[in-house]
This record gives sequence, structure tokens and C-alpha cells, in this order.
Amino acid sequence: MDKGSLPCPDVEEDRAFVPERIFFAARRRRLTALRRGAAAAAEKAPPASFLVVSAIFHYLGPAFAVLLFSRVEPLGVAWLRIASAAAIFVLWRRPWRSFNGLDGRGKRLLVWWGIVLAVMNSTFYVAIDRLPLGIVAAIEFLPVIALAAAGTRSSRNVVALALAVVGVYFLTDVRFAGEPIGFLFAFANAGLFALYIVLGHRVAARGASAGIDGLAAAMLIAVVVATPIGLWAAAPALGDPVALLAGVGVGVTSSVIPYVTDQLAMSRVKRSTYALFVSLLPATATVVGIVVLAQIPSAIEVAGVTLVVGAVAVHREREAR
Repeated sequence: MDKGSLPCPDVEEDRAFVPERIFFAARRRRLTALRRGAAAAAEKAPPASFLVVSAIFHYLGPAFAVLLFSRVEPLGVAWLRIASAAAIFVLWRRPWRSFNGLDGRGKRLLVWWGIVLAVMNSTFYVAIDRLPLGIVAAIEFLPVIALAAAGTRSSRNVVALALAVVGVYFLTDVRFAGEPIGFLFAFANAGLFALYIVLGHRVAARGASAGIDGLAAAMLIAVVVATPIGLWAAAPALGDPVALLAGVGVGVTSSVIPYVTDQLAMSRVKRSTYALFVSLLPATATVVGIVVLAQIPSAIEVAGVTLVVGAVAVHREREAR
């Protein structure tokens, strides 16, 4: 055999990897096709469908979380929710690529949104550990309505604010003496929820796909912020397969599905329209609390939730996105 006929190790190694390269290239093409197909389907779906899905899952996931509190502390469940959602977004969106392409202002927006997500979820879980889900949900909307009334002074918003204040008074007057800490965290969560809506709309203004990429990046930032808050409480679940799987389920139903549908809705409707539709949330939270957690509200609590739902439906924001 002459020298020129000797096999070249590099060429042989290259040939050995040809089938593997073909496999991964084909898989990338399939994933890209699936992603484009999902995006096309999302564009065709009516915005109201996303709002309804969001309204259901915003509190269905947390209701499952309450059932998990017997195994894991609330802050630990909040960390499992955020961490599992972040892991899903990493696999799905690879958010660092879009994050690196943003300017300084865009990056700061996502950092702040991630901080809000981490602290909001943590305070929310401490609140629903101490108070019924429907009450916490109703309190969430008081700052939203107050901001609307301050930003757009109209008779509608004055009426809305009055209804909300009376409704929340009904809810807090019933239970405040027994659970002051629960209400403290519920009102903290309410302020953060208003920030979630404002920042979420700014992210969604770049379009549905970019908004989901932004959400994915913000969720990664939320894990960093939430880790010193809740990892210690989540530690027992790491050795408990049932609790760990339940935590992942909470992450999917509480953070992935509702937050993605929020972005899909926010990218296509005005903020005032979105605010009108979220009037469903206190009502759906009360229904979920009854069905999943057997949290039967009293007559005055039903009246309080009804007043808040009416307030959210009546109020109007500026027509900015």
C-alpha cells in the first residue's frame, strides 16, 4: 500500500460522525417546524381564548400548591414552581440568546420583571397558606384599580375604586384579626401583581414570540432571586420524588401555561381590554378554591369578591399598550 492510500484518521472520524450530524440536523429542522407551526396557530387563535386559559390556570396551579404545603413549606413550593418553570423555558426557548441581543434598557426591564416574579410568587404562597385563595385573588386587584383611577380620572374609575375598597373591606374585616400576617403578604403580592401587569405589557409590546423569550429570560433571573429565599425550604422535596414531581406540576400549571398565555394575549390586546378580562380572576379563584380546596366562602366574602369583580369590570385605563 503506498503512502497516499493510507487512511486519514481525521477523515475517518469525520465519516463516523456523519449519521449523528444528519440526526441532529433533522431534529433541529423538526423542532423549528413545530415552533413555527405553534406560532402560526397562536396567531390564528382569538385573544379571548388565551385570556380564558390564563384566568383558569392562574389559580388552578396555586390550588394544587396548597395541597403540597403538607409536604413542603410555602416558600419551598414557590421555589420549586419558579425553578421548574425556568428549566422548561431553558429547554424550550434558550433565552440567553435573545437576552444577549437586547440593549441595556431591554435587559434592565427583564431583570426587574424577574425580580418581581420571584418576590411576587413567594409572597403569594405565604398569603394563600394563611388565607382562602379567593380572598387573596380579590385583594390582588386593589392596586390595579387604584392605579387606573389615578392615571385616568373619570367617574367610571371613581365608582370602580369605591366598589373595590368596599369589597376588600368586607374581605379583610372578616378575617384580619386572625391573620394579620396573611393580609400583609396578600397586600404585598397585590402591589407586585400590578407591577407584573405593567412590566409584562412592556415586554409583550415587542411581539408574542419575543415576549415569550423575554418571559423565559425573566424566569431565569427569578430563580437567582428566589434561591436564597426558598431553596432552604425546598430542600426536603429534593429527596421526595412525589413532592418533586408535584412541584414540577405546579410550575407548569402556575407559571408556564398562564404566563405564556398572558404574553400571547398582551401582545394582541390593549391593556384596558386585558384589565377587563382579568376581572374573571377573583371569581375563578373562588370557584377553584371551592372545588379543589373545599374553601367555602361566607356570604359576606362572596359579596366582597363580587364587588371586586365588578370594580375590575367597570374601571378603564388609558388606551396605551
